[in-house]
Amino acid sequence: MYTSKIIGLGKYVPENVVTNDDLAKLMDTNDAWIQERTGIKERRHIKKGDGNSTTIMGVKAATIALDRAKLLPDDIDMIVFATLSPDMYFPGGGVEVQHLMGMRTIAALDVRNQCSGFVYALSVADQFIKTGMYKNVLVIGSENHSGGLDLSSRGRGVSVIFGDGAGAAILSRSEDKTGILSTHLHSEGEHKDQLALQGPSTGYWVPEIIADNPQENIPYYPVMNGQFVFKHAITRFAEVINEGLEENELNVSDIDLLVPHQANLRISQMIQHKFKLTDDQVYNNIQRYGNTTAASIPIALTEAWEEGKVKDGDLVVLAAFGSGFTWGSVIIKW
Repeated sequence: MYTSKIIGLGKYVPENVVTNDDLAKLMDTNDAWIQERTGIKERRHIKKGDGNSTTIMGVKAATIALDRAKLLPDDIDMIVFATLSPDMYFPGGGVEVQHLMGMRTIAALDVRNQCSGFVYALSVADQFIKTGMYKNVLVIGSENHSGGLDLSSRGRGVSVIFGDGAGAAILSRSEDKTGILSTHLHSEGEHKDQLALQGPSTGYWVPEIIADNPQENIPYYPVMNGQFVFKHAITRFAEVINEGLEENELNVSDIDLLVPHQANLRISQMIQHKFKLTDDQVYNNIQRYGNTTAASIPIALTEAWEEGKVKDGDLVVLAAFGSGFTWGSVIIKW
């Protein structure tokens, strides 16, 4: 059986920087309140007219990853596109990427696992490569949150957290012992309402939304039970990281770099403390970009690689938790 190896990484974030002070002009909040609860100082938002969308940002990140992998669009056998914010209800972003990048009529798959989306997408790509069906798979995580946030005091508990951006990875078939060692995926739908966007949906479409005229919890804006999600994230992050290490007969001391989903700086810090990892062993960039859900891990992994924090032979662990609830980990020997 083959292994799949990441041979190219890329990221793209909009140029428009939105600071906490900028948000304070739109809602009842302030820089100290946001930083204390999330660790976020600023995030990027698409600006109307800048030409960006979920798919376009994904293409920009993928183009960089493809160039670094020294591959051409025709070398890609499959696209796996992870997002919760597609340009259209349907079709998904994968087919748009195939068209915009001038690729062959290859497989294009969309993954809807929100914050865990990129981890799930990597796992899917890994299986296709390991079995020998495909040689090169493009995996993208991209989000346009700003297009669907309640930027008023009513929505401040959620809206201050999220940002826009995209990250991409090229997975390629390898016969070496390096690459993705294992992936581990879980879900717990019991808590689906704790972090969700309820409509419009086929069960609650536009006429019903207009008729109800809700004033408090507007269904087309995301809702989150922050404390509940926080507590579950801490538990599941630790469990799924340990699961990956045990599967490969590894110890915490073997970890060279942990790249967690950038949900909340406090969550990352608590996991770091729990595993007794140093600052150099955990990569965080939520301070600059906020939570970009499916894009957060590929953006962070790309930055870590660009900064020389990911080297050949390193043990790199990716872990995510989010809406669903879903969570997962990826164990990589770089």
